[in-house]
Amino acid sequence: MRLHAAIAVSTASAATAALLLTAPQSQAAGGRAPTARCAEKALTVRAKAVATDRTVVRMSVTNRGGRACVVDRVPTVTFGDLDGAALPEPAGGTGTYRLAAGGTAYADVRTIGDPADPEARRTDSLTVAASTAHWGRSFTAARLGTGKKVLVWEPVTTWWKTSAAAADRAVRLS
Repeated sequence: MRLHAAIAVSTASAATAALLLTAPQSQAAGGRAPTARCAEKALTVRAKAVATDRTVVRMSVTNRGGRACVVDRVPTVTFGDLDGAALPEPAGGTGTYRLAAGGTAYADVRTIGDPADPEARRTDSLTVAASTAHWGRSFTAARLGTGKKVLVWEPVTTWWKTSAAAADRAVRLS
């Protein structure tokens, strides 16, 4: 009797596997096709220093496209001609963030922990990209509202969040 039950289960499992292999991928994944990456031209990227703390720059990305798409979970933030990018806080920022059509996500970057730090670097601009495959958009220090220069030392950035307030809370925790 046990042998017949095992054969029945095995036959049912094989049939299910065969159906999944022959079904269109959108059906095999529960009816949802994977969301495509956002095209850079379909995005609007903005950045501005937070009025109460010029060491924090708030960024946003808006999907102007007609369909949902994904960007990197963490924005890529670079500083003028300095090497490297802001590190994600918390760590482990690989993955994607889904932007609905017309949707906006927010992130903050803390450019420097202590503006009086003697090791601070100074740069004329900051560049924000929603995905590492994008060129991004550059903002001058004057346009950001950080003064004549952007002060940089061990910068950290939040993951994309659903609101500016959530991004502000996340950067203050780091």
